[in-house]
Amino acid sequence: MTVTLKHGDKGQPVIDLQNALNKQGAQLRLDGIYGDGTEAAVKAYQLKAGLVADGIAGPKTQARLLGVNDTKHLQHSDLLKAAGQLEVSLASVYAINEVESQGQGFLPNGKAKILFERHVFRERLQAAGHDISKLEAQYPNLVNTTAGGYSGGTAEWQRLALARQIDETAALESASWGAFQIMGYHWQHLGYESVQAFVAAMSESEGQQLEAFVRFILADTALHNALKARKWAKVAELYNGPAYKRNLYDIKLARAYERHAAEDLAKEAA
Repeated sequence: MTVTLKHGDKGQPVIDLQNALNKQGAQLRLDGIYGDGTEAAVKAYQLKAGLVADGIAGPKTQARLLGVNDTKHLQHSDLLKAAGQLEVSLASVYAINEVESQGQGFLPNGKAKILFERHVFRERLQAAGHDISKLEAQYPNLVNTTAGGYSGGTAEWQRLALARQIDETAALESASWGAFQIMGYHWQHLGYESVQAFVAAMSESEGQQLEAFVRFILADTALHNALKARKWAKVAELYNGPAYKRNLYDIKLARAYERHAAEDLAKEAA
């Protein structure tokens, strides 16, 4: 598994990164220190390659340096489009993507990242008229009054596959999808023709996953207004729920925005 490298890291992986960047035109000293110079070189390469230019050398950036071009990955152009749709600065979108996304939107096997919610599945099945008591007894890990039973990674797709045998639509609606973990049951509210169409979009690219997230924000006037006003505590509360304080989402959003906004100003000054 590729190790994500960022400012402050040291060691052989950083030397390998610096060497790869030098092959792309950077002129870094191979000192194994991920300092300002290396970070700047990473951002310059990311912009050149059309990637999200956050200065963090994650799996996507390192794969592109090795010549692997995966169109499923989020692109800088996707964030530019999102900023226009939301009528906010690019720095705001970068901050939102950095803090609110779950990183990779796809698993190593190419499938979209999902998390199956058994308590949601129970609710959807009940609404569809299924015999809940029988299903709860037979499939407690799939149909339950409480959240849990998570297997993680590709094993979540195995849970989903079993749930689809009971009720396909309810199963797809009961999973959260992609980097921004949008629940399937939002499909109609977000303007998709069906939950199947939503899932197809989430399986296409991280750009489509970001599009769903943008639709989610636009569908919530209070959330959209908070984002436009950069009221980060309100953004965090509306998107993450009351627990946002425990995870410092508002502080992370504010700091990420300030950093990206300062970088944008520096570019303009140059």
